[in-house]
Amino acid sequence: MFIVRWFLGRIILLLNFIFTPKKRKRPQDEQTMIDAATEQLALYQYKACPFCVKVRRAMRRQGLNIATLDAKQDPHKSTLVTEGGQAKVPCLRIEEDGEIRWMYESSDIINYLDKRFA
Repeated sequence: MFIVRWFLGRIILLLNFIFTPKKRKRPQDEQTMIDAATEQLALYQYKACPFCVKVRRAMRRQGLNIATLDAKQDPHKSTLVTEGGQAKVPCLRIEEDGEIRWMYESSDIINYLDKRFA
């Protein structure tokens, strides 16, 4: 099963590389404001997870510079489990007004990003 997952993961990454969406172009001052707003966001993800790829593609289409953290690595994995409550990816960590929210579903994450930054 490991070999099948590894192979499918590489196919997903290859197709993502070949068909990478174009980054949204904004005026520099508007992009600076968006970058400041995205500093409070972090995406916990696995590199070859198809749902994580879906979210990363949506982030690229929007031109969002959100930090991506590998949830397989120990400090990020333990943070995801202890603070977020689940070892599930993709997970968007949202810090707003001193409160931290954890959003787990890829469709919910994309809808949130579309509403906030569209």
